Amino acid sequence: MADIKKLTNEVGAPVADNENSITAGARGPVVMQDVWLMEKMAHFNREVIPERRMHAKGWGAYGKLTVTHDVSRYTRAKALQLGKETELFIRFSTVAGERGAADCERDIRGVAVKFYTEEGNWDLVGNNTPTFFIRDVHNFSDLNRAVKRDPHTGRRSAQNNWDFWTLLPECFHQITITMSERGIPASFRNMNFYGEHTFSLYNANNERVWCKFHFKTRQGIQCLTNAEAAAINAVDREYHGKDLFEAIERGDFPKWDMYLQIMTEEQAKNHYENPFDITKVWPHKEFPLLAVGELTLTRNPENYFAEVEQAAFTPAHVVPGIGFSPDRFLQGRLFSYGDAQRYRLGVNHNHIPVNRAKCDVQEYHRDGAMRVDGNYGTQPAYSPNSAGYWTAQPEVAEPPMALEGAMWRYDPKDVPTDDCFRAGGNLWRIMDERQRALLIHNTAAEMAGVTKNVRYRHAVHCYLADSAYGSRMSEALDLRMETVEALAKLSHQALIQATLSSTME
Repeated sequence: MADIKKLTNEVGAPVADNENSITAGARGPVVMQDVWLMEKMAHFNREVIPERRMHAKGWGAYGKLTVTHDVSRYTRAKALQLGKETELFIRFSTVAGERGAADCERDIRGVAVKFYTEEGNWDLVGNNTPTFFIRDVHNFSDLNRAVKRDPHTGRRSAQNNWDFWTLLPECFHQITITMSERGIPASFRNMNFYGEHTFSLYNANNERVWCKFHFKTRQGIQCLTNAEAAAINAVDREYHGKDLFEAIERGDFPKWDMYLQIMTEEQAKNHYENPFDITKVWPHKEFPLLAVGELTLTRNPENYFAEVEQAAFTPAHVVPGIGFSPDRFLQGRLFSYGDAQRYRLGVNHNHIPVNRAKCDVQEYHRDGAMRVDGNYGTQPAYSPNSAGYWTAQPEVAEPPMALEGAMWRYDPKDVPTDDCFRAGGNLWRIMDERQRALLIHNTAAEMAGVTKNVRYRHAVHCYLADSAYGSRMSEALDLRMETVEALAKLSHQALIQATLSSTME
């Protein structure tokens, strides 16, 4: 075996752990003391100019959110009060492809919504899946590099992609979704989307609950097969963008119903798995969907570059009544997304019209490139000051969040209740035969050319989720079932060791 290469930081010091963030307790938030995480994210954000590193190919539209149900018991956010209408801008995207990529590729779809509320902009950044591949932000840049172009060949690499996915078993649920029929939506209009992360809501009494945001399409779920997508990509690489634009132009305004899932703090403490793990879902039977309102898209942008390409989103933009959670991945995105926009568009990107709040903005940011609004004139640039500018508003602060546990790099796989395969197995079991056959077919097609050791890893994960899933995947991938069953008895680390060689039989 070749010598193992040791990881160091950017100035040569050894790195102790490159997969698990330092958190305040096993379920607590990421801490700023994790300087290697900050270095990874900051460097990753600056790797490519000028297009977005991820979600480069996108389309957008304007619309509104109308609240039709009373959810004031959960949140004081003015945009979520009964009868309220809030203007918004939405951007749909693929994830892995560059700006010139085809719309109809097998990929998850990013969905970012900017709500122009009277209390400031609220950005909800998510995807068309309720879960994600990874749960720790330390693996964020590595995931994206694995699905991007190989630095040696300059081409997309299924080998890199599947090698990374199968080394992190928490990817399994999202893999199952992505390889299913929903991996290629027929249009943006014909898919659901989700905030994915666990957020917090707090009401007028400063009582907190945890929540997840869901948006269900009124147009119905429709998907494309590999063959249908290939035929479309051959003649129209902007198919989804065209569909969205033309639907709005003819007055066929797309609509989604907005829902919340709610979990109390007490329920979260006693939940059988980490409720802040983005690779898991909250079962609807335990945490039913609560109706909020209707999201409608009604207007196309006038200029693609000015409004779609320069649109900037970050989950750090919330308003009173909406807050964060100890979700490790969310904690990293709170830094990463805004930092990426400061690099891509400049420190004053929030002054670009599509990003500008529709309420008064009174903050102490000054100067920087492209500052053309008067720069607050003669007003003080420091706080506190004696001139009466601008005092904090403690009445909108989130309630305190109790944390417990030692600060450490906790590995979720060490938790006895952590099960990376439960959700994927449940998804398999609710599929009908047509959906199962498509899932197996799509996966086998995507793994064509991937080395046998990586194929074995994925087949083992399928088997651990459901024996029938594993058996059918093994057959489709031309693997020996007895080997899959033997490997399935190993621990995660032992499985990795057993499947390191690309020449294994």
